[in-house]
Amino acid sequence: MSFDAPVRIAAIQTVSGPDVTENLAIAGDLVAEAAQAGAQVVALPEYFPLISSDEADKVRLRERDGSGPIQQFLQAAARRHGIWLIGGTSPLVADAGDKVRNATLVFNPDGERVARYDKIHLFGFDNGAERYDEAETIEPGEAVVTFDAPCGRVGLSVCYDLRFPEMFRAMGAVDLIVLPAAFTYTTGQAHWEVLLRARAIENQCYVMAPAQGGRHPSGRRTFGDTLIIDPWGEVLARRAEGPGVVVADMDPARIRDVRTRLPALSHRRLS
Repeated sequence: MSFDAPVRIAAIQTVSGPDVTENLAIAGDLVAEAAQAGAQVVALPEYFPLISSDEADKVRLRERDGSGPIQQFLQAAARRHGIWLIGGTSPLVADAGDKVRNATLVFNPDGERVARYDKIHLFGFDNGAERYDEAETIEPGEAVVTFDAPCGRVGLSVCYDLRFPEMFRAMGAVDLIVLPAAFTYTTGQAHWEVLLRARAIENQCYVMAPAQGGRHPSGRRTFGDTLIIDPWGEVLARRAEGPGVVVADMDPARIRDVRTRLPALSHRRLS
């Protein structure tokens, strides 16, 4: 599906805590702000419903596919504002009883779910001072997912997926990559922007990366720097830290111009 006119998109940044009800209320206000700004496609960050000091909390709060307060919130918000809502990630039931699927759910303006992507690559990091191992509580997904929206073909990814360029090649030609994230401050400071701009440049598409950004009640600090980037790798809009909305327009003429002037996608020799 191609698109012929500019489409406004919005990335939401949050600093989520352990109270799901409070997190949903904050996210709801920010989604409303994005819709009021004219955004047709809105994306929330990874873990927008919950960031806790106890990683097992998300297992206790996991929902069955198709039901539960988090999914009801996303469905209702999409319908209420008449937008395409990309729901960051939500904890859904996994095959393993002690784990979740870290799932991105997409709803259209009628409140219909049109896509689900389960995070494939699970973050692991240990520098002696910080340690993360998502595989302890998350079951990985297997499938690359794209869907069609008013802004053309959209490819879904989450956080640590950013470091695996072969995943984005597997999407085929997309107009927009969406990457909800909760990057650590340590890794974000070093690699966040450069990797996002690389994905935009090499795939000659827009990239929207809604992030967790700030000091959480648990004491964890996420990097933030929510970004929207164009197909030439130029940063169109950003927010460093704190809750807020980042808005930019996707222009199909910009995509065509970049791909015509530098037809790198058609020059590929290896798959």
